[in-house]
Amino acid sequence: MAVALALTVTGACGGSDSSSSGTGAKKLTLIQGIANEPFYISMYCGAKAEAAKLGASLSVQAPAQWDVAQQTQVVTSVAASRPGAVMIAPVDKDAMAGPIRQLSGNGSKVIFVDTELTDPSMGASRISSDNKLGGQLAAQALAGQIGDKGKVMVLAPTRGIATTDDRVTGFKEEIAKHPGIRLVSEQYPGDDAGKATELVNGELSKNPDLAGIFASNLVTGEGSGASLKQAKKVGSVKLVEFDASPKQVEDLKAGTIQALISQEPLEIGREGVDQAMNALEGKPVTKQIRTRLVAVTKNNVDDPAIAKYLYKQTC
Repeated sequence: MAVALALTVTGACGGSDSSSSGTGAKKLTLIQGIANEPFYISMYCGAKAEAAKLGASLSVQAPAQWDVAQQTQVVTSVAASRPGAVMIAPVDKDAMAGPIRQLSGNGSKVIFVDTELTDPSMGASRISSDNKLGGQLAAQALAGQIGDKGKVMVLAPTRGIATTDDRVTGFKEEIAKHPGIRLVSEQYPGDDAGKATELVNGELSKNPDLAGIFASNLVTGEGSGASLKQAKKVGSVKLVEFDASPKQVEDLKAGTIQALISQEPLEIGREGVDQAMNALEGKPVTKQIRTRLVAVTKNNVDDPAIAKYLYKQTC
């Protein structure tokens, strides 16, 4: 399957694949989890601005799908070019270990952004949201929306992704503290909105009194929302999603979604570049950085303080 390279630059951000063309500039590469997704576009925007500020050259590449084989192909290509540092969001916390070792073996400093590997010895720095906390915030938001009682389900793309695994864990731990709420279904439709729709349709058939849904990423949220529209249950079944793309914010304002657990991808991108440059210049590198999360609702979405948590479609 073909891999789309640098799509977030030429297709989504309207820039070149370099933030600086000065001779001798430190060469950095950002490998996203998937091309053309607002979260990763926003991360690139933050990284691009910081690289320009620090005089570094930044290129960006991404697989067309969230897929180990496709990201492996991207990593192999990047490893051959030997950039000074690579910021990468591994699509699988174990399966991507081998390809990423190739980056290190070729001399590139490796910085994990958003997702990471299980192996604690890999990566000079790990920069991400506290995704377990994000899952807990989602559970609290959903509990509030359904009056602290009723049946709920959770969806995640697939097991083995560090971020969504942690979100599901946090959600389940927090929901267990609410005796009036029962988790009736935990589903993994892959990164496939159509499959997510089918699974939610099935759950609504089995549990027509379903009170709420937590969708742990943009795609499962898209599928969940489509199911609720088909079943004419928008608003009666409360939906909490992770992330805050322009379309998700639109759906929040329209009432399809009741809360968004939003991250700071711009900050993740900025910190990624800072830590990469520190590693290249022999300065102290922070091993782990946790960025902030916020619950966005219809009541606060237009608050200026929330603006930095809403994702971009272009830089």
